[in-house]
Amino acid sequence: MIVMRKLSFEEITAQRKTIQTLAGIPRFPIAVVLENIRSLYNVGSIFRTSDGAGIEKLYICGYTACPPRKEIEKTALGSTESVPWEWRSTAREAIEELKLKNYSIVVLEHTDSSIALFNATFKYPLCLVIGNEVEGVSQQTIDLCDMAIEIPMHGIKHSLNVSVAYGIAVYGILERYLLHAKNSCRE
Repeated sequence: MIVMRKLSFEEITAQRKTIQTLAGIPRFPIAVVLENIRSLYNVGSIFRTSDGAGIEKLYICGYTACPPRKEIEKTALGSTESVPWEWRSTAREAIEELKLKNYSIVVLEHTDSSIALFNATFKYPLCLVIGNEVEGVSQQTIDLCDMAIEIPMHGIKHSLNVSVAYGIAVYGILERYLLHAKNSCRE
């Protein structure tokens, strides 16, 4: 049996980066577009996950709420200060800007050509597009995307909460990036 000891809060916080040290560390080439996310708590959770994943930037689009908002901060826990973000009036605006920078645009949505997240091959830099809790990503935005991915569902529900789905997807995409970078270094 392996002997483990849970780290204390002090030990964990001693390892934590500061906003100043984070500024000097390169971020991963993953941008995220939020299209019309209605829950401020989901927005806050997405900020927190984005901080953990070290994404490059969040693009907050449409009627998705922007910081500062106490409801966002309740779940973001300070990550609105550590994750770069910008607001755009539409997802189209953000996506067109990213396409000019050669980002591949990947939508997390059920489409007639969606690929299971864990079977997808990604090209970086990458932009992940996520959408509204009820309506998902609009067809107009899907039309701008290079690829659609979905998270396989094995129960009676066809989807997860948007912030949960985002966490699974962004870490899956990040894992593929890190694996590719590691394998590239060996060659």
